[in-house]
Amino acid sequence: MAQTVDVSLPPDWLTPDWPAPANVRAVCSTRAGGVSVAPYDSLNLGDHVGDDPQHVAANRVIFQQVLGARPVFLNQVHGTALMQLDADTVEANLTTELAQGLPAVADAAITTATGVACTIMVADCLPVLFSTLDGRCVAAAHAGWRGLAGQGSSGILEETYKTFSALALIDKAQADIEIIAWLGPCIGPQAFEVGDEVRTAFVAHDAQAAPLFASQGGGKWLANLPALAHQRLAKLGIHRVFGNDGSAQWCTVSQPSRFFSHRRDGVSGRLAVSIWRAA
Repeated sequence: MAQTVDVSLPPDWLTPDWPAPANVRAVCSTRAGGVSVAPYDSLNLGDHVGDDPQHVAANRVIFQQVLGARPVFLNQVHGTALMQLDADTVEANLTTELAQGLPAVADAAITTATGVACTIMVADCLPVLFSTLDGRCVAAAHAGWRGLAGQGSSGILEETYKTFSALALIDKAQADIEIIAWLGPCIGPQAFEVGDEVRTAFVAHDAQAAPLFASQGGGKWLANLPALAHQRLAKLGIHRVFGNDGSAQWCTVSQPSRFFSHRRDGVSGRLAVSIWRAA
């Protein structure tokens, strides 16, 4: 079922079509609706890509107004760390923290609180949203290939699932928590060319990942990022997965007027994907 939010969306923003409960809201921005100028035009939400800080601040205000909830932006480093959010969590500021020599924060966020939005930024990497069917716990993960592959058997999706399940069980006090997931736009399987090291990172963990890499010769492969995520989620027992199926309509690289893409443009803004529990 299509989801509604409290404020009108720009016409080409995405809202998940999935069976989340009524109190769970989610949205994915596009380039539309902001104040930034080229090459960040127009709704760049990244504060670490060289855009005018005042433009980014204005864009984040716009984004929050559309959500009707408070988005918490993370410092993302293609890792597997997760941050638990509550009503008092303060968002990270990458520019400030780097200037102070402080480490980045996390590549996933999770909450059982209301009114605070788990938010990740992407410009080719895969955003993954999670919700329990009872709406008690939601999460968002930033799944580029490094975070998705992780170390050994534990990548960003596995780490999110561990915390997600623990929080849901504590909150509900039952052993059977059903989790659904939604995959947002990312670099598509016809555009994501990678080297042997990327394929090895996945196949060494699971030989069944091998068919999701199409050989281009010379040690180059086309990787199917959404299919790799589907595979990882299935192994966690999450089989109800919606959204990005690897088709062209989800590819960030092939739609320059709608999506930012670092692979395509080099200098690029960032989309934001948020999920939250309404009061």
